[in-house]
Amino acid sequence: MRGVTFDPDQGTAPAVQVYYNEIPTDAQTAYTALYDIAQIEVLRGPQGLLRGLSAPAGSITIGTRRPNFDKIEGFMQGTGTDRAGYNVQGGVSLPFSDTLAIRVAGLVDGNRVNQVKDVNLGRRSRSTTESGRVTLGWRPSDAFTAYLTYQYLTADNTQFQQVVGSGNTPILGSAVRSGPALSASDYGAVAEAPFRSQNNTHIVNLAMDYDLGGSTLSFVGAHQFSKLSIDRDLDPANSVPGYVANSRVVTPYKVNTAELRWQTNNDKGLGGGIGAFYTKQTGTTVVDQRADSFIAPISPDGLVPLAPGFFVPNKLPIGVNVTVPTDTQTWSFAANLRYKTGPLTIEGGVRYSILKSIQTTQQTLFLGSHPLLGIPPGVTVVSGPTEIIPTNLQKNTNKPITGGLTVNYALSDMLNAYFAYGHSFRAGSTGVALPAGISDDLIRTRGEKTDSFEVGLKGSVLDRKVNYTLAAFYQKFDGYLSRFTSIYYEVPTAQPPSGFFDFNYNGDAKVKGIEASIDTRFVQNWDMNVSAAYTRARFSDALVPCNDFDGSGVPNQNGAPTVTGTGNVSYCRTSGRMAEVPDFSLTANSELRFSAGDYTPFVRALFTYRPGFTSERVNYDYQARSLLNMFVGLRGPESKWEITAFARNLLNQKRITNISLGNSQTPTQSGISYDSGYRLANVMNPREFGATLNFKW
Repeated sequence: MRGVTFDPDQGTAPAVQVYYNEIPTDAQTAYTALYDIAQIEVLRGPQGLLRGLSAPAGSITIGTRRPNFDKIEGFMQGTGTDRAGYNVQGGVSLPFSDTLAIRVAGLVDGNRVNQVKDVNLGRRSRSTTESGRVTLGWRPSDAFTAYLTYQYLTADNTQFQQVVGSGNTPILGSAVRSGPALSASDYGAVAEAPFRSQNNTHIVNLAMDYDLGGSTLSFVGAHQFSKLSIDRDLDPANSVPGYVANSRVVTPYKVNTAELRWQTNNDKGLGGGIGAFYTKQTGTTVVDQRADSFIAPISPDGLVPLAPGFFVPNKLPIGVNVTVPTDTQTWSFAANLRYKTGPLTIEGGVRYSILKSIQTTQQTLFLGSHPLLGIPPGVTVVSGPTEIIPTNLQKNTNKPITGGLTVNYALSDMLNAYFAYGHSFRAGSTGVALPAGISDDLIRTRGEKTDSFEVGLKGSVLDRKVNYTLAAFYQKFDGYLSRFTSIYYEVPTAQPPSGFFDFNYNGDAKVKGIEASIDTRFVQNWDMNVSAAYTRARFSDALVPCNDFDGSGVPNQNGAPTVTGTGNVSYCRTSGRMAEVPDFSLTANSELRFSAGDYTPFVRALFTYRPGFTSERVNYDYQARSLLNMFVGLRGPESKWEITAFARNLLNQKRITNISLGNSQTPTQSGISYDSGYRLANVMNPREFGATLNFKW
């Protein structure tokens, strides 16, 4: 959002905070099963004053439908596509009395995710999701309401990483290829084992509101238990044919959250509120994976000459077990004031937070047979567990003060002008499953601070048939938290002594831009919305981890993997993009309805455009891309039912949306790497046709 990206694997608070029924929830859980939704709201810019946690780029609030106390109501919806996609969902409210009601909803979904097929395994990506939700509503009086919700989610995704390139014969003297030549339109993968992720989540949510007359007392609380399991091949481009770098990560965690708010109800004069928020997350991540160290780029089961007539195995077998107990908690207290008189409204407040985290990482190595280490055949030497997080980095406490101010002035009944200031904070994080012996700056990031300024106009013309917004914003980051993937590292004293890893790091940055939108209804049966934005989000001469194999000072993978400089990784100065997105974006949607008595035929379109741009981080020229989704349908009397045929990506563009820097490689101790001949890539999903039937009662 606004040029600020976020990688959920970086282990920090998100750049955009997601609230699910007013409780902060991880995006992976919230977005996996969206169904029976009452409202979605997108708030741009620093957030966290009126609810929950501070976030630098914005918040998205998702509210599920609540029971109806007055009548039985519900819906059923089914969707099918020509690419083996299906989605069936529904919900029903049952009132037991004027004071007690229940709503039950559920979802079953399946699809091919990124539509990629693994040419070595003959399998396609596949996702299946099942979820159910029960909400009990209690309204003993007009002043008090309470809703208790339980939701269960299970998702099982097998997603193959797409690759593009000519492929290669990485093993010297062998004709075995990593795979065939593959282009973006082939939607091909070459991994020799699937990437499977599973999510099992239980959420219990309680929301209560008590109208005290001139004010309202509210409480929201939740308990979430999730177990995430990931099994994958750490060699997705098959740089070592015949070898699978197995990795299994299991993350069970519990999150308890509670927030109490008191807010005045008056629309004019002086008002405000106070609140207290608490959340605590505990859990222990366990990682088991292969981390074999290769001596030279020959067969992983072959021999390499150490001296004339003396050969040793090419591979040093290493297994790694990493245990990461996590204990984080947040206390925060907020207060806000609002004053409205005539056309002027001023609202502002502060939030004081106490953020505490304890994180350690215990690593155990399992060294297999190898003559250079004196380990005989059939013997495994266990080393550890060893604590790899230095003592001074294990416990962290931050006490930031965040908040903001908004001034709104009604220039007329049809035009408002506003100014907004926001200050947010994100705590740094300690890396998970890091290579042993790495430097402190690669283990622990410092906290991120940001200040944002925004001015804008919101208005209507032509008797409110045209509504528009215009905003300009500037945001400065002190220590922006970002993730740098597949960075080559060297730790000569550790096992393995080198490899590729994803590191979190801080870098100063600035964002500035302008946004505009227009909503029109010139005639009763035609709606149109157009939104456009120009956002320049750049690092500010930041020193960040990079791959600089040729020592040029810019990201590259020219030649054998090596570290430039004296650190464990190379560092590059950058004023490049904070995210792999263009500066300009445009989205338009429109619906045209036709009058046919009680029935309403309609045509709807959704169009997004992203221009091409050059990425410094991955040294790639991204092409412009246009995504057009079309819908043709018929609504029944009073919109009780609707049938829609659709085409996603009607233009069938197959543009690369993300790509790795250079070919995926596996380093060896000889300085020569196994080169897969492929770059890892994500590509727009191909054209897909389908139909949806919706019925309400």
